[in-house]
Amino acid sequence: MELRDLPALNALLNTTSALLLLRGYALIRQRRTEAHRKTMLAACATSVLFLASYLVYHYNVGSVKFTGTGAVRTVYLAILLTHTVLAAVVAPMAAVTLYRAWTGKVDQHRRLAKVTLPIWLYVSVTGVVVYLMLYHL
Repeated sequence: MELRDLPALNALLNTTSALLLLRGYALIRQRRTEAHRKTMLAACATSVLFLASYLVYHYNVGSVKFTGTGAVRTVYLAILLTHTVLAAVVAPMAAVTLYRAWTGKVDQHRRLAKVTLPIWLYVSVTGVVVYLMLYHL
């Protein structure tokens, strides 16, 4: 794999993370706790792999400029801003949510997960949208 392939890999990892999050949510709604646990750990691992790949890419390439203009630029910047801010917020939230589950603090885990999940899902999906807009518009 070459450096130029990393943005597509990152989009794939974000897509995978989003699908795992949805599957994990469905599993816990079905009270399939062990399958939920494994799925959410996979979502976490996928997000960590994404972050490592993202950092490697941008360390080597730097910032990538969006070349669109007009309304599409405004839309891109709005998505990028919310994505970036929420990505910074969700990382520690996900870590605390995972820690609470791992230590058996189920009620605290559940309360925080109700906030963490939609943010994490938004960040994963908008990461793919940013990729598509940046590299395929």
